[in-house]
Amino acid sequence: MAFTQESSDSMPAGARATVQVTPNPTTERGQQVTITGHCGGGTGLRAVVSGVDGRPVLEDVEIIESGPDRFEARAKLRETVGNGVGPVLVDCGGEAGVTLLVTHVTSNPA
Repeated sequence: MAFTQESSDSMPAGARATVQVTPNPTTERGQQVTITGHCGGGTGLRAVVSGVDGRPVLEDVEIIESGPDRFEARAKLRETVGNGVGPVLVDCGGEAGVTLLVTHVTSNPA
């Protein structure tokens, strides 16, 4: 099955922001990741949210650049995260975006 990414113009209003996390997959607890993308018509990056069942995957999120045409944030993978997949969501002031972060760490959580 081939994967194709639709342009943000064809996405429904409210869900036009795009987001990428690098590196993905992550391999170490405490690893720094970079979150980048664009707001797809939103006003600018306001927040980065991650996690499952109220347990965040990322911590120490710092927004470096919040512009509507390009944003960048940095964060660390939590020390207690295990292997799996979790969402990373961005709030871009009127538009939202989501991607999946794969964690493949080699030791047991603390």
